[in-house]
Amino acid sequence: MKNNFKNILDKQSLFFDSNQSKDTKFRVIQLKKLLQVLKANESLLNEALYKDFKKSAFETYETELAIIYHEIKIAINKLKSWSKIKRVGSGLSNFPGKSFIIPEPFGNVLVIGAWNYPYQLSILPAVSALAAGNTVIIKPSELSLNASNAMAKIINENFDEGILHVIEGGVEETTVLLKHPFNYIFYTGSTTVGKIIMRAATENLTPLALELGGKSPTIIENDANLKMAAKRIVWGKFLNGGQTCVAPDYLLVHESIKEKLITEIKEQIKVIHGENPKESEAFVRIINPRHFQRLLKLIDNEKVIIGGDACENELYIAPTILDNVSFDDEVMKEEIFGPILPIITYKDLNWAITQIKSRPKPLALYLFSNSSIVQKKVLQEVSFGGGAINDVIMHLANSKLPFGGVGNSGMGNYHGEYGFKTFSHHKSIIKKTNWFEPWFKYPPYTKGKLNLIRKILG
Repeated sequence: MKNNFKNILDKQSLFFDSNQSKDTKFRVIQLKKLLQVLKANESLLNEALYKDFKKSAFETYETELAIIYHEIKIAINKLKSWSKIKRVGSGLSNFPGKSFIIPEPFGNVLVIGAWNYPYQLSILPAVSALAAGNTVIIKPSELSLNASNAMAKIINENFDEGILHVIEGGVEETTVLLKHPFNYIFYTGSTTVGKIIMRAATENLTPLALELGGKSPTIIENDANLKMAAKRIVWGKFLNGGQTCVAPDYLLVHESIKEKLITEIKEQIKVIHGENPKESEAFVRIINPRHFQRLLKLIDNEKVIIGGDACENELYIAPTILDNVSFDDEVMKEEIFGPILPIITYKDLNWAITQIKSRPKPLALYLFSNSSIVQKKVLQEVSFGGGAINDVIMHLANSKLPFGGVGNSGMGNYHGEYGFKTFSHHKSIIKKTNWFEPWFKYPPYTKGKLNLIRKILG
């Protein structure tokens, strides 16, 4: 199959050079087809994710398919206006002339997806790339194998490989793919692998977007609505078994309300997942034994106040809360990416902010406070990809907001029009007339010409 990678990329290059994908009508047809194919195969997609994660059809729709459908429909309705040539001013230096910007596709795009939300994080970038007029190769993660198989089946059986194609495989296949000269690369995954992707892209000077991760903090101030905060934190943290890149990674809790918050969290775990979360249809399993063992090593049994039990045969780790955690603990040295939630207390908000700022910039940050002064302070002082006030995760559900990281948590963004812009080159053009040319820009240079230039350009 690896020998065919170049053949597929050559087909996509030839197709792109035919200029067919630059027609917005063609793009709409492809997007409508993708929407129809996905909807027609929902049962197959549901079954695959249940095999990979024991994920329910409800949660598959809620966290994967619904956002894909929504983004496809937005692109269908908006891509004509997104694709319009934009007129801008020309200034005196270019009088008389017209200036405009033409959004055009890069060409052949490689989308490398992640395993935790295999459909959303593979297909959603592809939707943006197709809407912008590119051809696309999707490389899903091999860890969510059944989902990868399902995507390959339904896409490769319904689309010309010169337009959209799924290539399966692991590290070896990805390494081979990265040696080919794509026009754009979009990667979702860990910071460690993101650095490898970036190094590979530099060999061909390929532009790229990196959607990475990091330890996303959640600050709970002493004026927060603790019942609502606990409800939203428990839902967001343990969604997908904690395997969400924007999940609350740890709590920074004002010491005066810690015990009340813990009581509310305990109650909300029971409300959402029942007395035995292992039996909850909403509690997803860990992706594989390697990640299961990695997570177990992060649990300090002396600091467990909720949960802590696990079953390797079922790749199950209970919703687990750790108290009296410090930044020196093992659980605070890497992104958790599982159902473990450490609590760190603080007396002074400035200390909490300093701790966050002294570490790599997170993909998300959440603040629970009703104080506009506190909200303004945190938003102004802390750099992070995106986030929410008095909620978690839901910012990514708004297609009018760009989704992406900053610093170690990534570069570039997508969703809605931001995805279209990410996968487009914005070509700048100035169009001049022939009836006038400013004589003073040409040599010989004189003091009079310099004074005139100062007046015009200064």
